[in-house]
Amino acid sequence: MKTDITVTPQDRKHLVRLIADRNTPAKVVWRAQIVLASADGESVKAICRLTGKSKPCVWRWQARFAEEGVEGLPRDKTRPPGRQPLSDKIKTKVLTKTSTETPPNATHWSVRTMAKEIGISHTSVQRIWAEAGLKPHLVRTFKVSNDPLFEEKVTDVVGLYMSPPDKALVLCVDEKSQIQALDRTQPGLPMKRGRAATMTHDYKRHGTTTLFAALDVKTGLVIGECLPRHRAKEFIHFLRRIDRATDKHLDLHLIVDNYGTHKTPEVNAWLAKHPRFKLHFIPTSSSWLNLVERFFAEITGKRIRRGVFRSVGELKAAIHDYLDHHNADPKPFQWTKTAKEILDKEARALEKRRAIESGHQPLEPEH
Repeated sequence: MKTDITVTPQDRKHLVRLIADRNTPAKVVWRAQIVLASADGESVKAICRLTGKSKPCVWRWQARFAEEGVEGLPRDKTRPPGRQPLSDKIKTKVLTKTSTETPPNATHWSVRTMAKEIGISHTSVQRIWAEAGLKPHLVRTFKVSNDPLFEEKVTDVVGLYMSPPDKALVLCVDEKSQIQALDRTQPGLPMKRGRAATMTHDYKRHGTTTLFAALDVKTGLVIGECLPRHRAKEFIHFLRRIDRATDKHLDLHLIVDNYGTHKTPEVNAWLAKHPRFKLHFIPTSSSWLNLVERFFAEITGKRIRRGVFRSVGELKAAIHDYLDHHNADPKPFQWTKTAKEILDKEARALEKRRAIESGHQPLEPEH
């Protein structure tokens, strides 16, 4: 059987160009081949062998070309959906239940519990949640500071970050306490193609140490020392270390948290004898405001968490080795949030909390 198709010289030139162009999608290439072969008088069976397509497929694209010409070849006609799209009423019901109710036997909805509750497929629930940006399986932790001097302290600390004083160093100081020297109970397997490195879930404890660190906000350099405990005695010892490691003609502005050992009479007496040391306390429940916490996160993730230490001495050696490598090529952390942005966000969080406490819980609480 042969099908007669008339192709103008201009269309033929266009079809040949489509077939020759390597950027043409494969589906357009074989459709053009069907049209040209049909115009050349080839049988449907021969065209099927040439393109690897079925007879109905060849007939369909012959008909498409006869109706729409070359312009109809790249376009796929949409197929009617197998099911009717979900109504806005169903979508609203899913979103309302997700944000205001919980299932009777759980703290949050899953796609399948919600699908069973509403009477739709779990993939429909997934699409509805994705469109609305809802993720019931996730929860973020937060803590709103109750410090009565929150505004004053934030303005002070952020001011040091963004407009540091002349002839002074701004140092973020804190202790990372109770770092454990952990040894695994069995040797792990190395990483290889298709498999991650392994390590046992259980471990042996070989003692702890505390890392005292002072991060220079401008340069990223870190003054660090491992001490067995983190009392006022050790804090004063570390202050002396900072005193020896910095230029004597510079004032030192230390950003610290509200840990009790930073405020003892012994510490205050030492500070009174060393007037170039000036302590700036962050608000309570605001450890994120101290940039040295960012350094602690890096040393934990890169050197401590997956390390194997058979003694406190090995742990301390690993920490000091990391400090040496860090200080050989330091990179400062850049603070970008202004005090006003932080205070505005804190005010919104307090407003949300008051709304929740009064029984008017918002759909999307902001922390």
